[in-house]
Amino acid sequence: MITLRQMEYLVTVVEQGSFTRAAELLHVTQPALSHQMRVLERAVGAPLLERLPRSVRLTPTGRALLPHARAALADARRSLCAARQAAGLEAGELEVATLYSVSLGVLPSALRAWRQAHPDVHIRLFEHRHVDELLAAMREGQADVAVGPPPPDWDGPVRALGVEEFVVVLPTDDPVGADGGGRVDLGVLAEREWVHYAPGHGLADLVERVCAAAGFQPRASVRTEQTASAPLLAAAGLGPALVPANVLPPGFDGLVLRPDPPVRRPLTAYSRRGGDPLTTAFVDVLAREATVLPAHLRDALQP
Repeated sequence: MITLRQMEYLVTVVEQGSFTRAAELLHVTQPALSHQMRVLERAVGAPLLERLPRSVRLTPTGRALLPHARAALADARRSLCAARQAAGLEAGELEVATLYSVSLGVLPSALRAWRQAHPDVHIRLFEHRHVDELLAAMREGQADVAVGPPPPDWDGPVRALGVEEFVVVLPTDDPVGADGGGRVDLGVLAEREWVHYAPGHGLADLVERVCAAAGFQPRASVRTEQTASAPLLAAAGLGPALVPANVLPPGFDGLVLRPDPPVRRPLTAYSRRGGDPLTTAFVDVLAREATVLPAHLRDALQP
């Protein structure tokens, strides 16, 4: 009989890449952890992990079992939350998966409202670089709810949250802003070197697509992993940057222009079928409070 504890051991070893680190995190001895992994392998009938000098590697059998182990653990956590909710116990943990740019610009206001309404329900945030990684993690059962672009072929509830607007950031004295119209055709920036995103970052793909639609391929003066760094680097004169408007704080010291035509991205919250009341309540707060379009830029970004 495979137990949830054994599945937790497997997932933790894989995520930590080490029996030693996994044992420390799980508060068990390494021999006890190794013993339980051998018991699990005997129950499955095949090795699950290959022990390398500095890490571990999943076998084909392990790769087949891992997403089911993660889903089983997620289902167990959701069952506990549902039971607590049914018993009137407003306590526990809600797991939310999202993108780095969304956690920076969209979620803080919603998380603040959630914290005020449910102070004993803590949030565990899983952040991903790319929408494909986010969707794959949700399919494996990583979190209770995901916040990101609409997921293709998703068979659970999907709630629209709104549409993000993207803006171009430049230094305040850049001549592109001299006409005072507040808009820019990306084609006029074709010869510039851009503040770009690192390969594998979801916004790197977006920049490439919109620049290709404008007839050019952007050349990078610098590439950043951090969405928050892009507007600061652009305002400092390293090149134009395309960023979600919601990551810019009020009083941002840079020239902010709306691309013409506009660049937009719809955002949703999605979860699996049969979600518990806690997840539903969180999605309701997201729909009311998420900062998809910031108030201080709303008038400037309206058509």
